[in-house]
Amino acid sequence: MEKREPVLSMRDLAVSFQASFGKIRAVRGVNMDVYPGETVAIVGESGSGKSVSVKTIMGITAPNAVIESGTIKFRFKENGKEQVVDLLKLSKKEMQHRIKGKRIAMVFQDPMTSLDPTMTIGRQLTEGMRYHLHLSQADADKRAEELLEMVGIESPKERMKNYPHQLSGGMRQRVVIAIALSCNPDLLICDEPTTALDVTIQARILQLILNLQKKLGIAVIFITHNLGVVAKIADYVNVMYAGKIIEYGTSDNIFYDPKHPYTWGLLGSIPQADQKNKEALISIKGTPPDLHAEITGCPFKHRCSYAMAVCHEHRPPAFEIGEGHTARCFLH
Repeated sequence: MEKREPVLSMRDLAVSFQASFGKIRAVRGVNMDVYPGETVAIVGESGSGKSVSVKTIMGITAPNAVIESGTIKFRFKENGKEQVVDLLKLSKKEMQHRIKGKRIAMVFQDPMTSLDPTMTIGRQLTEGMRYHLHLSQADADKRAEELLEMVGIESPKERMKNYPHQLSGGMRQRVVIAIALSCNPDLLICDEPTTALDVTIQARILQLILNLQKKLGIAVIFITHNLGVVAKIADYVNVMYAGKIIEYGTSDNIFYDPKHPYTWGLLGSIPQADQKNKEALISIKGTPPDLHAEITGCPFKHRCSYAMAVCHEHRPPAFEIGEGHTARCFLH
């Protein structure tokens, strides 16, 4: 049986930000593999390091960001030959020409800020194809119409003439997805792509991403704090806390056999359909650790009901619970 190779392999990624009061250690040694045709979710509270991790893949880092360590190996075909590059070693020009928008595409959470309000939908759709795929305007227009149809937008020829403000939020997000898919990427990164949309539109957009992923066979990284979304679309789940992945497993592992107290807390805080009126919602007590201070021991120790002496002194390694299921917790 031929060994499968990951499209993307991240090892020991550490990213910090220089601030006036010191260094903020936002990502503290993250490992992650993403395989073709699979959806890998990253979940956690705001500030856990989810978006920083994936924006580093795309080379979208703030001016005060410092990549302390790590490699991000990306595997793709170029001119018929398989290439493996470390994205962190590519120049901005190489990233722009070879990777961003072409091999790796990203869908952001707010479609209004992702689209240029001064340009027509057609121009925004065809720009990347003309640059990366060297298509003529006529061929790019034809492909743009096909993409709009693929993402479920009716009368694509007419919509090409519209400006973003003339479309609803759901339609704008579909356009953003069409732009992301325009150059046939190997990896699609979705950073909270349904947050700004109402619930019914959210469900449609999620189903759309799922259908397109199965049809096109691309790998997807999905960032969210919504566990309901994860249950619907993810094959594998990374639970992130204080800049580290503290539990990893299949979607079934995380939802039906979670092993980290933080994961228990996240799942326990989901409102239930049969919850009584005025019944208090369950929440994780305490607050996340200060990321500009050095963390000794387990980062979750002060919020954990099961914390032991060892949790305060030593950082838990990734214990293997079962095949492909790990948790950073001394309970195991």
